[in-house]
Amino acid sequence: MLTSRLKAKPERKLAKQICKVVLDHFEKQYSKELGDAWNTVRDILTSPSCWQYAVLLNRFNYPFELEKNLHLKGYHSLFQGSLPYYPQSMKCYLSRTPHRMPSERHQIGNLKQYYLLNAASLLPVLALELRDGEKVLDLCAAPGGKSLALLQCAYPGYLHCNEYDSLRLRWLRQTLESFIPQPLVNVIKVSELDGREMGDAQPETFDKVLVDAPCSNDRSWLFSSDSQKAACRISQRRNLPLLQIELLRSAIKALRPGGLLVYSTCTLSKAENQDVISEVLNSYSNIMPVDIKEMARACSHDFTFAPTGQECGLLVIPDKGKAWGPMYFAKLKKSWTT
Repeated sequence: MLTSRLKAKPERKLAKQICKVVLDHFEKQYSKELGDAWNTVRDILTSPSCWQYAVLLNRFNYPFELEKNLHLKGYHSLFQGSLPYYPQSMKCYLSRTPHRMPSERHQIGNLKQYYLLNAASLLPVLALELRDGEKVLDLCAAPGGKSLALLQCAYPGYLHCNEYDSLRLRWLRQTLESFIPQPLVNVIKVSELDGREMGDAQPETFDKVLVDAPCSNDRSWLFSSDSQKAACRISQRRNLPLLQIELLRSAIKALRPGGLLVYSTCTLSKAENQDVISEVLNSYSNIMPVDIKEMARACSHDFTFAPTGQECGLLVIPDKGKAWGPMYFAKLKKSWTT
């Protein structure tokens, strides 16, 4: 009895503390933007015990035994043949209950067999419809989960992973080293450029571009340990859309005519999502929205979507038994005429 009490104590200490400054700020904004849906979203975002983790299997070191065990534990395959574009090589499993697999340790020379992630983060990757041999840019690539997912979909002719933040860049390099075999590493370039300069550095180079932009990371912000820093973040939050638009402008420059671009964030904020995309669409005559409503219909079994008022943009919101997101993504195409 005593030992169980002793064991229970550290667990209580490790429990995440909600930052009231951030929650109050979100309450004001998101109750307006999401309406009644905010109540459920808030309950899930503030209850880490409800959070779910998907298991993305690594095709370069395929875990057949693990796959069998996941089936036995009641996990099911994500997007079971429901999406128009869903490569057979991508295998991701999820459970209806908030079970978390242990993470694998990084070992030099040994490829990891699986990657834990928020299942919604695969949607922007799938929206890119990557094909073998294409030139791809992941403009804000750390920590590397989406780059890794791209490589589960197809063998690009060239994959450029860029990350401006030096600490996050180290994380990105380690992710790639942990999951990707050496021969494939040769078609991957990792750079540390300010993403706003990429368009000038590599104009009209890429067939597909992913802009997983720096944003108000709603899940992590809610658990900021320093309330002063949190207040500072909130005051600087209004500057994020400008940065996001500048990154998109650079990405558009780097995209070849006829190419596809996907923009994504992990925030619910309309200012960083729909408003950013509207600004870009209004500024360019050669950038066209791509209708992705069909994706929402095909994925409604596993995800809950909030209305965005855009045919080209979807917003995944956390829901009971589908605790994925927040994840906003929008799909654009660069036409041949300017």
